[in-house]
Amino acid sequence: MIKNPNCDNLICEQCIVRAKSAFKNLTTLEYQNLYAQKVCKFYKRGEIIYQEGHRLRGVYCVYQGKLKLYKIGPEGKEQIIRFALPGDLIAFRAILSQESACMTAQAIEDAVLCHIPAKTFLDLARENPNFSMHLIQISCKELNESNKFIVDLAQRPVKIRLAQTLLLLLDTFGVDKDGFIDVILTREEIASIVGTATESVIRYLSELKKNGLIQLNSKKIKILKPNELEKMIKF
Repeated sequence: MIKNPNCDNLICEQCIVRAKSAFKNLTTLEYQNLYAQKVCKFYKRGEIIYQEGHRLRGVYCVYQGKLKLYKIGPEGKEQIIRFALPGDLIAFRAILSQESACMTAQAIEDAVLCHIPAKTFLDLARENPNFSMHLIQISCKELNESNKFIVDLAQRPVKIRLAQTLLLLLDTFGVDKDGFIDVILTREEIASIVGTATESVIRYLSELKKNGLIQLNSKKIKILKPNELEKMIKF
């Protein structure tokens, strides 16, 4: 359980996730200004950080915890687009483009986020070329992943998309001490990544379990034969 942090102790230049963040190449003066302007907040599991369509006043850097970012489809169904982990920067494209948030961000476990005001963020983007270049690289990577996701969603069978999703979760979150993927997701949330009905996910998970490829323990999933899942995806 993450406790509400003492933000006075979260000095940006000494941050434990600095090496993973977009802010890793700032100058000492820039770190000091960032520290003076940011506000840290604790979010409980299930709490919404911001919603799709809302105007934002800044960006968020994940200090602790895990988030899901999703869109709501025409029929009101949730479609998870990606996840955010410690060190990740979210909402920055909305600030750069001066548009409303294109996704909703929600904590899937207790989390701590640092909010950086839009002006502070934009000043950094204008004045620090390394920072700006890193933002471009992040944007290009996420766009490439989104394009691949759209193609897979349209052209690949549900069972294959589920196998891809399980390997994605393994790569994103790693495993806990017992070898299970280190994230707790409902079957509905897995279905919203795969882009299918919850019933289909339940059926195919049971099939993968029966074939000895995965192990299930309530909401936790252990991949027993990742190579077999890889083979499924290649066909």
